[in-house]
Amino acid sequence: MKYIIISNRLPVTVTRDGAGFVLSKSSGGLATGLNSLDLRTKKHWLGWPGLCPEDTGERKTVDVLLRDQGFYPVHLDPAQIQDYYEGYCNSILWPLCHYFFSYIEYEERYWEAYREVNEIFCREALKIIEPGDYVWIHDYQLMLLPALIRARAPDVGIGYFHHIPFPSYELFRVLPERADILRGLLGADLIAFHTHDYMRHCLSALYRVLHLTCTLDEIWSGNRITRIDAFPMGINYALYHDGPSAPEAAACAQELRQLAGDCRIILSVDRLDYSKGIPFRLQSYDGFLTNNPEYKGKVTLIMVVVPSRDNVEMYAALKTRIDKMVGALNGAHAFVGWTPVHYFYRSFSGAELSAMYAAADIALVTPLRDGMNLVAKEYLAAKGDRPGVLILSEMAGAAIELSGAIIVNPMDTKQVENALLKALTMPKKDRRSAVRGMQRILSRRDVRHWAGGFHAALSEAKDRNQNIRARLLENRTRRMARKAYRAAGRRLLVLDYDGTLTPLVSKPALAAPRLPVRELLASLAADTRNKVVICSGRDKKTLEDWLGDLPLDLAAEHGAFFREEGKWQENMCPLPWNKKISHIFKMITGKTPGSRLERKKTALVWHYREVDPWLADLRVPQLVQALLSPCSELNLEILRGKMNVEVKQAGFNKGTEIRRLLEKGDYDFLLAMGDDATDEYMFAALPPEAITVKVGSFSDAARFWLPDQAQVHSFLTALQR
Repeated sequence: MKYIIISNRLPVTVTRDGAGFVLSKSSGGLATGLNSLDLRTKKHWLGWPGLCPEDTGERKTVDVLLRDQGFYPVHLDPAQIQDYYEGYCNSILWPLCHYFFSYIEYEERYWEAYREVNEIFCREALKIIEPGDYVWIHDYQLMLLPALIRARAPDVGIGYFHHIPFPSYELFRVLPERADILRGLLGADLIAFHTHDYMRHCLSALYRVLHLTCTLDEIWSGNRITRIDAFPMGINYALYHDGPSAPEAAACAQELRQLAGDCRIILSVDRLDYSKGIPFRLQSYDGFLTNNPEYKGKVTLIMVVVPSRDNVEMYAALKTRIDKMVGALNGAHAFVGWTPVHYFYRSFSGAELSAMYAAADIALVTPLRDGMNLVAKEYLAAKGDRPGVLILSEMAGAAIELSGAIIVNPMDTKQVENALLKALTMPKKDRRSAVRGMQRILSRRDVRHWAGGFHAALSEAKDRNQNIRARLLENRTRRMARKAYRAAGRRLLVLDYDGTLTPLVSKPALAAPRLPVRELLASLAADTRNKVVICSGRDKKTLEDWLGDLPLDLAAEHGAFFREEGKWQENMCPLPWNKKISHIFKMITGKTPGSRLERKKTALVWHYREVDPWLADLRVPQLVQALLSPCSELNLEILRGKMNVEVKQAGFNKGTEIRRLLEKGDYDFLLAMGDDATDEYMFAALPPEAITVKVGSFSDAARFWLPDQAQVHSFLTALQR
């Protein structure tokens, strides 16, 4: 078994050195976290090496150089880099995910390049993937890759981590390729995000675009599940905590203190990008100095902007704007001996950044949208025992964990001004206490914790899908069932109706059995060794009208009524409905377009099959919450079925009907099939050797499962052959 990490870029960059090539390693958080994975297996990393070799000979040289260290290069040509990376990734997906819709530059060829490059990554990955391996795919550049690999390597565990924000459905829906992107992600066993907000947006897109439903944190797609969860990324805490004591850091700290003089330092560190909100930050600082002139000469902003894509027109324009704003701000407020903003447009080493973090009194981290933002965490780790204040954008993923920070709306310049004033006037003990509290969180949830937590969840999801595949009612297990059926002298076959014998339809009244279903049931019931029972939530009149002429038994309203030898009997008396419960159902139905209320003798059922999924997700908990008190007073049971909520008398269900049938006869072959949560009572009431089959989705309560209702007919027909 191997662990294969796939990202757009390798954690090393290959550059030319005369006639040869050299490697330079990345010190980024992703590389650190994945290198720290404590696994009893070798890790392999696949990605683009950062350059485009000119010919086959150069590619082979680069391959040898990298594979000695467990790296597998994916070679791309300049046109692919332009249309896939600069095009679809950074001109469409990046602005979309960061809520800058107007910045999208859509070209058809970008999508073609994106698909092509994801296919190239797949082909290269398949060269080293073997059954049982783990594959961890990273970020928005490779959103099609999970499904591509799954189609060709079904027996591997696949995880996907989305490092940037996932937009709300209302924004994601504008993407022409939205369905393809989501289907690509569903090839993974585990899809992960930094926060539950992004997780929620992804789930919303899945059930609105692909019309898939989610059970807790699992999405059913085909014959497998995909788990969706949040794993906030941490940092190498020890590295930044100890960083300020390094010799290089000490020298930088001294230079920084000389630069700032007696001023308190406000630190800002960002990559050049419109999502970072740098112009708004400068506006806020300008307003702060204007409205609080007593702080002139007492504070200074050290602003680090790391170059990024400044050859792109939009980014070049952003840099020009920042340059002008810094110049204007300094021109308006500076005086001899004091500079309001010290602006550095370059990158710094990790040690130098640690020194800056340690020296800074305030970290001003105010992106307009950010997947996580590790700068905020690095700043806190590097503070050690020193007091400090973190001003953090509520739009950064890190804001969820770092409640000790001053949380601001980055576009509310007045709020950021007030946050600066609060930070500068905060007592020292409060500043130290806030930092220590957040340090305790970060030291526990470091990058190793993040990587290890993701792997544990991926391993669990992989095992669950293996269990699902093992319990699929396929050829081998079908032959076993047929053999047991033929050998049996007395057989009990209990079948659900809707979703099992017939497909679910938008209007339940249209689900009358077609001729093939009636012929199948008649054939099964004609065998004298069989006792065939249709056990349904339907009312007895409907079952009698549809199936009453067939020589089989019926159980209506989950066993409240049953028909044997052509006669109906009652387990329960009809329920006189409480006015409060009826009012609750009517109120919810009136507020929910597409829903309907069904009255049975012993139950009230609210159907929401035709309701918008989002509205249904809102209404169902509201209904259940409203029903809890009156139902508990009357000893009534609330059941959540497939697209319905039912209130019924307690004391009977499909399980009690199974037990009644077993008490009345001895059988050497037991079969139960159903598709709903109510059918799980049936499965639980039967002995372990019974053939219990959940239809449409997997169930831990059933011995086997069938992914498609259409397969029920062929399975039951094959039993008799």
